Amino acid sequence: MSSSTAITNIATLVTNDPSLGDSSPLGLVRDAAVVIDGDRVVWTGASRKAPATDNRVDAGGRAVLPGFVDSHTHLVFAGDRTEEFNARMSGRGYTAGGIRTTVAATRAASDEELERTLTRYLAEALRQGTTTMETKSGYGLTVADEARALRLAAAHTDEVTYLGAHIVAPDLADDPAAYVALVTGEMLDACAPHARWIDVFCEQGAFDGDQARAILTAGRARGLHPRIHANQLSHGPGVQLAVELDAASADHCTHLTDADVDALAHSRTVATLLPGAEFSTRAEWPDARRLLDAGVTVALSTDCNPGSSFTSSVPFCIALAVRDMRMTPDEAVWSATAGGAAALRRTDVGRLTPGAYADLTLLDAPSHVHLAYRPGVPLVSGVWRRGVRVV
Repeated sequence: MSSSTAITNIATLVTNDPSLGDSSPLGLVRDAAVVIDGDRVVWTGASRKAPATDNRVDAGGRAVLPGFVDSHTHLVFAGDRTEEFNARMSGRGYTAGGIRTTVAATRAASDEELERTLTRYLAEALRQGTTTMETKSGYGLTVADEARALRLAAAHTDEVTYLGAHIVAPDLADDPAAYVALVTGEMLDACAPHARWIDVFCEQGAFDGDQARAILTAGRARGLHPRIHANQLSHGPGVQLAVELDAASADHCTHLTDADVDALAHSRTVATLLPGAEFSTRAEWPDARRLLDAGVTVALSTDCNPGSSFTSSVPFCIALAVRDMRMTPDEAVWSATAGGAAALRRTDVGRLTPGAYADLTLLDAPSHVHLAYRPGVPLVSGVWRRGVRVV
């Protein structure tokens, strides 16, 4: 039998439902309470009006917001790329080729090693308030290694993405067409049962527009919904392809034309921005302000991976987005919660509304604005996932 819990004396509650709060996108409720029954939110409102429950938790005048929804990570890998990072920070630029280093280490690792790494970073993210996390394959690039990556991931998260098309496998570097045939054939057959999504790195040095279309179309025919690494290192066809195929998200979106922005604004495709990648590669920042002003739905995610963005901290990415991508604190928090949910086509996470999962983050601060106002400070002091306090 489930028991009910009221979290009361919340200074600022972010609901992400304008009708429940101050009519802003964040749906802020001051001096608030939220009631959990089982794994769901059943009530939000003024603290003084909170209904009777089996248990009560006093938030002590702190802020509560939805658990972060990190819709883009790469957590099934072995090894690290410290030397590459050190060299890059000493003046060498980032290219897609560094992925091959992780591919070699991942292929050589045991299932136990890969699962240990995966669960370590999922737990690390959870401690920082992330309650929903997507993760991808992409560091195996053989039928067996891609399938095992997805099988391991699916044991720990519902949001699993097949990324056999991360780069052309080193074994077939001289025959990209043969690798595309593998990705859309035998590898897809082995991987589809373990995944919800299909992704492709559409970029110079990885896959061109025609190859990306063939890969995503094949995945869609097997019941996997498209998402795409688009326009990260240079301008390319990725964003337009994402809109054409109704991809849930186009991720990175650094190099955009006005036509790209307009296409996103008139589609269901979310622009997922990954400021950890720009921070870790000293690359040009995406212009979030341009996207938001055009009416594009924006998500913020970590891109946690061992090469170009080795952070699992959504609060860090929120601070970067506010400081360097011209987002307001409210926009950044919305994008890291409701925006991430939109990028996963979810309505049961990323918000604190009746019927949504009871995924909550308690900050040791009176307002969500402190996530950007106090960068680098571990403000997350409590996390509930599906109604259970886990931090």
